[in-house]
Amino acid sequence: MAETAQKTSWTPPQGNSSQFGVDRPATQTAKAQDDGDGGFRPNAGASMLDMEAIGDRKNENSYEWQKKQGIDRSKQVQIVKVSHMRYQHNDLDTMTKFLKDFGMHIVKESEDKERIWWRGYGNDQYVYYAQKGPERKFLGGCFEVESHAELEKATKIPGAGKIEEMTEAPGGGHLLTIHDPAGFPINLIYGQEPAPRGDYPNKIIHNYEVEKPRVRKFNRFTPGPAAVHKLGHYGYCVTNFEEELDFYTKNFNLIPTDFLYVPDESGQNKDVAVFMHVDRGEDPTDHHTLFMAHNPTTHVHHASFEVHDFDTQNLGHQWLGAQGYTSVWGVGRHILGSQIFDYWWDTTGNMIEHYADGDLVNKDTPIGWMHAGDESLAVWGPEVPKWFLD
Repeated sequence: MAETAQKTSWTPPQGNSSQFGVDRPATQTAKAQDDGDGGFRPNAGASMLDMEAIGDRKNENSYEWQKKQGIDRSKQVQIVKVSHMRYQHNDLDTMTKFLKDFGMHIVKESEDKERIWWRGYGNDQYVYYAQKGPERKFLGGCFEVESHAELEKATKIPGAGKIEEMTEAPGGGHLLTIHDPAGFPINLIYGQEPAPRGDYPNKIIHNYEVEKPRVRKFNRFTPGPAAVHKLGHYGYCVTNFEEELDFYTKNFNLIPTDFLYVPDESGQNKDVAVFMHVDRGEDPTDHHTLFMAHNPTTHVHHASFEVHDFDTQNLGHQWLGAQGYTSVWGVGRHILGSQIFDYWWDTTGNMIEHYADGDLVNKDTPIGWMHAGDESLAVWGPEVPKWFLD
């Protein structure tokens, strides 16, 4: 079983240092193209179709992959979306300041001040639940399901508890907690009333070389935290990768978007990481909602929350750095998922991320495979910490 309760004392991994106000080497893993004249072609970016982006890499239709794995889609619990994260902290006061600086705001606090619900500006009642306890503890991510019948179906999954009514939480609803084969809790919720969404930030108008629509309109920004919109994804490092993959893809409508692989001792490619999205058919969903990576130890890796755009993210990075928090990695741009990323340590010792501008996929997006390595993590940004996936 995974140890969801972790030590209250915490030291950043060896080699970590604050990136705020410090020069860090750039990520130089991407190979430039020779221009045939002794130099290199200029860098370029484009928004291209998923098949074009995969190129000549191995790929497979997602539903065909499910058939090969013997997955019965009729038996899957139907998830709608990821809803919120759940954590226990030994120092809730310090964590409260961090989450405010991270861009969340309190929607409800219990009378004894030992339980706090945090929301963004989307229509989720809350995106983060925090409770006070004697040690740091991961209480799981939470997914909204289609109906109460889906909650009932989920009670048949090995490791499932009992359905409980959420009488204290904003929006109400019913919650079921299941423990996966590694011991991680996964929560399912139904019946929660949606919250009225907050005010959405203004969209910045960009001027390009020829298209310059911003005339007599000057871009101005206000410093401060990067306001969180919603929870985007979270993930684990596990020792039982194949078993975990089987558990999540057979019991829930989660489909791989991308695999990372390494050659094994026989020279065959072995899958060692997966990015999975919620299958909603034709409807677009985030590139990944849950990810897992093979590792010598089993532990939570990070949770990621969406912010408005690139400027918002950089202003948030500046704000967090100015408050003295510890940067993990960022700001940069991922390859798989395309997100602009920014990872930080919270004050309890959990990794947490801001992201913006992520890819959307649907049933027609094929599963892709890519070689695992630093070059698969980012196209630009600071160098990846060597222990990032440890």
